[in-house]
Amino acid sequence: MNRIAPTLVIVPGLRDHVPDHWQTILAQQLPEAVTVPRMERDKLSCAAWITLLDQTLRAIEGPVVLVAHSAGAMIVVHWAQRHRRAIRGALLAAPPDFESPLPAGYPTQDVLCEHGWLPTPLTPLPFSSIVAASTNDPLGRFDRVALLAQAWGSRLVDVGAVGHLNPAAGYGEWPRARQFIAELVELPDHRSGQA
Repeated sequence: MNRIAPTLVIVPGLRDHVPDHWQTILAQQLPEAVTVPRMERDKLSCAAWITLLDQTLRAIEGPVVLVAHSAGAMIVVHWAQRHRRAIRGALLAAPPDFESPLPAGYPTQDVLCEHGWLPTPLTPLPFSSIVAASTNDPLGRFDRVALLAQAWGSRLVDVGAVGHLNPAAGYGEWPRARQFIAELVELPDHRSGQA
């Protein structure tokens, strides 16, 4: 029996479009991938992002592998609390710890709470997932991210001292993302959440 190859759905964080971000480069290298569009308005609204991700997924037939970074990982986790559909797996790279104060220049906990990001869901995801965590991420201490991974039932991978895995930390292209994606693509279909 031939398996249907999953569609890769790239879930960006709250940043504006960054040409040299690894997710942008990945989307250019894999033209069959679908990227959740960025919002001009309601950019901080968790509910609006969940709706946008759900709309993107509803337009895709067959299995999906999610490729999320930063707040994109949180969008996936919040979406999974409300929706069910065939997801083969998810890469959750550098998820932030919104339960702890973020550095200056990032939303405060009051703002995050007001826009629906808090509390962070701590129930197991209904699909396989890999949390790729940095040991020196300014947006999430490794021990805190490890607790999130455990709560979500994710496999935690220490990817080293890579900051927030973004261009500011020296990461444009990130070849390891492809390794994680390949692993998720090969998962059996029965691990997927049901539609």
